[in-house]
Amino acid sequence: MSVYVDPIREVEYGRWKYACHMIADTIEELHEMADAIGMHREWFQPKSFPHYDLLRFRREAAVRLGAIELDRRPFIHKLRSIRARMAE
Repeated sequence: MSVYVDPIREVEYGRWKYACHMIADTIEELHEMADAIGMHREWFQPKSFPHYDLLRFRREAAVRLGAIELDRRPFIHKLRSIRARMAE
């Protein structure tokens, strides 16, 4: 499974203080990991780019289950390559 998470960062998002993003090579892989770490499908964000926002404990769970940790730049590069492939 090719699922990726970026670093936790401080956010101003409701009651959350720290969060990150989770993306995957396919929507199926993304939802499979989301299910495995207890995410609700309504938390899926398809508009800007298919992803889930994760709190620290869910990020840690995703990494334990095989998600690949990427620093910010490699994460953005991966996101762009997935986006280009989806556009084909």
